[in-house]
Amino acid sequence: MKIAVFDTKSYDIESFKETRERFMKEIEADNISVALDFQFFEDRLTEKTVKLAYGFDAVCVFVNDEINKKVIDTLVEYGVGIIALRCAGFNNVDIAYAKDRIKVVRVPAYSPYAVAEHAMAMLLTLNRKTNKAYIRTRDHNFRLDGLVGFDLHNKTVGVIGTGKIGQVFIDICRGFGMKILAYDKFPNTKLDVEYTDLDNIYKQSDIISLHCPLTDETYHIIDTESINKMKKGVIIINTSRGALIDAVALLEGIRDKDIGGACLDVYEEEAEVFYEDQSELIPTDEVLSNLIMMPNVLVTSHQAFLTREALNNIAYTTITNLIEWHDGHELVNEVMA
Repeated sequence: MKIAVFDTKSYDIESFKETRERFMKEIEADNISVALDFQFFEDRLTEKTVKLAYGFDAVCVFVNDEINKKVIDTLVEYGVGIIALRCAGFNNVDIAYAKDRIKVVRVPAYSPYAVAEHAMAMLLTLNRKTNKAYIRTRDHNFRLDGLVGFDLHNKTVGVIGTGKIGQVFIDICRGFGMKILAYDKFPNTKLDVEYTDLDNIYKQSDIISLHCPLTDETYHIIDTESINKMKKGVIIINTSRGALIDAVALLEGIRDKDIGGACLDVYEEEAEVFYEDQSELIPTDEVLSNLIMMPNVLVTSHQAFLTREALNNIAYTTITNLIEWHDGHELVNEVMA
């Protein structure tokens, strides 16, 4: 089975090669024989690069690959039988158009701890300004002016989305003694948390953390209207999908001092920027540049997933998905329209 893996970095290649060796030993022990031939491309899968998929049985893609109707048609024309997402989200794939044309699978859970812990790490860094303190002390500047934060204890955190990542984040917040409000379209009745509506989340929360998928309903769930309902000085955390937040509205809210800070691991126009070294280029996205320049905004490059455990789980589940398809078994992690 020949698999074209798009938008890859060194850590992807390492984890897939290591996991393939481990997987092949397990397969051999069960007397099953299948060869997994991965070819890694740095390019994202787009209309311009889809020609690279010619001659492959499967493609493996990530969060910023663009799998639209034209890309799907070309993949089908080439005889590609499956699109294997090595992530949980699938908003970058036209799932409705893919139906009955090509199989789509994903990795629904790789490490909720990785993402939830990164969300808390960003909050702690922004609040206690440890990033600024590090830079100061490197220059032997030991003044504390401008480094005042606040106790997380007894603050109210609104968690939007209570899937596996949201649940882990809630547990972490409990450890800090925080009050928790939650919203989910499908509340988990077994979860010991106070569910409420979005308006109440906006009005009562000192901190709002997004842990929901990007859908038509959640697109720009944080916009000018919702920001106007929020507590003055609220901190917003997004480690899910960039387009959950209207970046222009967020920037205006920060400039107007309605929003006290933002922790952004994702950005709605990140595809052409994140995961690449842009340090020698003149920035073209003014909104992103202005957000980065704000002293109360912390931006990371969609790295919340980036732990050894998560990478290994991503590779293992992706390979499992591909083997299931190759052997004609039920696709446990298939994405359905």
